[in-house]
Amino acid sequence: MNSLGVVNCLALAEPSKYEAVQLWMSVPFVLLLALIAVMPLTGKKLKHWWERFYPVVAIGLGLVVSAYYIGLVPGGAGDVWHSLKEYISFIALVGSLFVISGGIAIKLAGNATPKTNTIFLLVGAVLANFIGTTGASMVLIRPWMQMNRGRLSAFHIVFFIFIVSNVGGALTPIGDPPLYIGYLRGVEFFWIFEQANLPWLFVVGALLAVFFLIDLRNFRKAGPQVSATLKPTENVAFSLSGIKNIVYLLVVVGAVLLPGQVPVPVREVLETYFVREIVMALAAVASYFQTPEKIHAENNFNFEPIREVGYLFIGIFLTMVPALAYLTTHGPQIAEVLTSPAHYYYASGTLSGFLDNTPTYANFFDLIRSIVPGDVPAGEQVSWMTNPKNSDYNLLVVAISLGSVFFGALTYIGNGPNFMVKSIAETENVKMPTFFGYIFRFSLPVLVPVLVFCGWIFLS
Repeated sequence: MNSLGVVNCLALAEPSKYEAVQLWMSVPFVLLLALIAVMPLTGKKLKHWWERFYPVVAIGLGLVVSAYYIGLVPGGAGDVWHSLKEYISFIALVGSLFVISGGIAIKLAGNATPKTNTIFLLVGAVLANFIGTTGASMVLIRPWMQMNRGRLSAFHIVFFIFIVSNVGGALTPIGDPPLYIGYLRGVEFFWIFEQANLPWLFVVGALLAVFFLIDLRNFRKAGPQVSATLKPTENVAFSLSGIKNIVYLLVVVGAVLLPGQVPVPVREVLETYFVREIVMALAAVASYFQTPEKIHAENNFNFEPIREVGYLFIGIFLTMVPALAYLTTHGPQIAEVLTSPAHYYYASGTLSGFLDNTPTYANFFDLIRSIVPGDVPAGEQVSWMTNPKNSDYNLLVVAISLGSVFFGALTYIGNGPNFMVKSIAETENVKMPTFFGYIFRFSLPVLVPVLVFCGWIFLS
């Protein structure tokens, strides 16, 4: 069935919903993003007001959209509930990893050189494929800040977000949630590694090279001040406390993987009753109460970062329902203007930078399935799409996989750990760029050119 045929089928099947989903319903979502971006730049009074009332604003906008959607959009209640389930899964994962990592203290001796920092980020990028970008971010962000104490700058945190929190996790379904969605839908576990290893090496290598040059300049500039208090060393010795929390960390990773290891009926039961999220929450509670207060004190652990993320993202998840629904219902129309893998790469990537990258990937994945030739049985569509023999379709899936993961670093809200890392850094008095500052100072001049070259080399 071609794209136009899918559009017609959708219109005939649910004409009222198809007509009801309009782009203007995304105004509250855009407004919330604008407030997140602009309010920290306002005067003292407005900034203080925002810091006090952002939970009310975020939840209020979310409730307005939900009430409208449930009351006036056919099938809207189901869409709102689905977004709430996604939020529960998101906050369970991010929250549990935040709490558990807060009980793991890594002490570092010495102050890292640019070479040490570059190796550290490379290790973090690899580790992200084994415990996820969120897991790697939560475990490594505190030692990363500690090893750069004395010269810690915003660019250290931004490149950590680029490499560890996002692009590093592009090689396995464990690495980033969009790839896990593909795995649950039938993409083989090692397929993405086989397809993405060269783009991964290119993007990670390019970002590390840029980071090294910037960090070298920073190191030389800060050298006298650093050496006055801490002796720089090529070998950063470390000690590890709270080892038992690594077990809880593995429990959370196991809970993430669990649905992919069981039959679909069992998976549906697990998802219906939030078994995975309950396991994560129990692991976090056990970790918190079994961790000595000394370790929490060494990590300056407090709940403010997860509180901020929790409130803002419940508003984001609820207000973005119309935007995602518009993408779903108008997806086949969008497909008619996407004529190459590079187009899919940039389209899925750009949307992933401002919407949650997991549902964005899911929508584009379904979009590709909708244009698979009609003679391919439904149960074989995914294996057909990802078969290298069907290179056109195989490359489309590669494109949305890379786009969803890589471009998640485009903004603070593109991927779950981004905002969390920012919040943790700010609790350590790191002056982080604003929402727009992050985009215009780092994403556009550094990240985007690397990703454009990646698309040109591997997807053109």
